[in-house]
Amino acid sequence: MKLIQILKLAVIPVLTVFSFVSTSNTALADYLNSQGSGGHSRYELWSTDDNSHYYLKIWSSEASPNSEAYYTSGAFTSTREALIYFDCNYAEKNLSECSQ
Repeated sequence: MKLIQILKLAVIPVLTVFSFVSTSNTALADYLNSQGSGGHSRYELWSTDDNSHYYLKIWSSEASPNSEAYYTSGAFTSTREALIYFDCNYAEKNLSECSQ
């Protein structure tokens, strides 16, 4: 009886840890789609592994390539939507989509 209780106490935490490790690896499966620059900023366009959501990482054009992004924007449903957002808000372009 004591052996079963000890096994339960040992197995449950181990399985919990493995569950967290596998979940965090799945959540980190994002992909770099493109990168570019405009105005005084540069960007990286990232997507989730199923291409259902996109987000931008944005830096000042003067920032080191290894520095952390000073702004991360998410919730885009397409690459087009994300790039229009960058062009309108950071690249200082005057597009018809910018007024919408």
